[in-house]
Amino acid sequence: MELKSSHTDYILAIESSCDDTSAAVMQGTTLLSNVTASQDVHRIYGGVVPELASRAHQQNIVPVVDHALKKAGITKEQLSAIAFTRGPGLMGSLLVGVNFAKGMAEALNIPLIDVNHLQGHVMAHFIQEPEDPTVNSHLSPVNSHLSPVNSHLSPVNCPPPLPFLCLLVSGGNSQIVKVNAYNDMEVLGQTIDDAAGEAIDKCSKVMGLGYPGGPIIDRLARKGNPKAYTFAEPHIPGLNYSFSGLKTSFLYSMQKWVEEDPDFIEHHKEDIAASLEWTIVDILMKKLKLAVKQTGIKHVAVAGGVSANNGLRNAFHDYAKRYGWTVYIPKFSYTTDNAAMIGCVAAYKLKDKDFCPIEAPAFSKVSFDS
Repeated sequence: MELKSSHTDYILAIESSCDDTSAAVMQGTTLLSNVTASQDVHRIYGGVVPELASRAHQQNIVPVVDHALKKAGITKEQLSAIAFTRGPGLMGSLLVGVNFAKGMAEALNIPLIDVNHLQGHVMAHFIQEPEDPTVNSHLSPVNSHLSPVNSHLSPVNCPPPLPFLCLLVSGGNSQIVKVNAYNDMEVLGQTIDDAAGEAIDKCSKVMGLGYPGGPIIDRLARKGNPKAYTFAEPHIPGLNYSFSGLKTSFLYSMQKWVEEDPDFIEHHKEDIAASLEWTIVDILMKKLKLAVKQTGIKHVAVAGGVSANNGLRNAFHDYAKRYGWTVYIPKFSYTTDNAAMIGCVAAYKLKDKDFCPIEAPAFSKVSFDS
């Protein structure tokens, strides 16, 4: 799956599926700029509030797109196509990006390219980077300055060969995907209820640690004993996942321990976080190991927001050594929602002239075959 960058084809990609407004400029699969504005307003509510998210997208999308174009050193008139996340995601958030992309494409008389958000996470492994360490940037909440996300970017990502397996784990998805091509992905297993990222966030909320829970649990877990406490692991046949039982087990355990000692969580939060993380990673990796055994594919990637978790990353390295896997772990800047991954998919779709009609609606729920 090779794609050579054109000297003339520039793509503007827009991602607005949840609470990050992101715009990227691609030349082929080479990333020229990737600018993201996050929304801090949701912290006080312990989760993303859809109405507030859509309003913030409306405020952020123009400055984010403007910065992305300027950072790439091109004008909007040089664009060959505009790509956008069509789904899945929060409908109000999606509509901001979808309608902006449609309006800009109409004004410039250039093609639209719709991208599946889940497909984008998987294809983040194929983003090619220049040596400029500021290609990934974050727009401050007050839109006053840009700061580099990473200062150690390598010149080129090493993409996995086809076919490969990808563990896609985020706040809304937990799936094992067999990737045959950029437009041919087969879900081998997925959660039947809650996603791994959601389970982490909910358990963090039970502990009173704040939102988002993922980074907090990750930080605490580095200082704790992963075998200190035991939580229920589901027994789901095949390659599917379930995390609802784990959440219930965690809640009941916390209630029992806090009843015995009101300060239990505060005194043991590192060990609790480490034990929770170990349990979730163990659930994820056992199913992934089974998928490798069933398919015989030992090129294994991870993607999605939870792929930023250090416990999961360490498990990937451990399994690579123990079972002879070749593993592919994305840079932290490509784990969370970002427009670069949308632009990477769009580069392949542009090559195939796979365009989107202007009347195409956004989808809050969509699978890989949609």
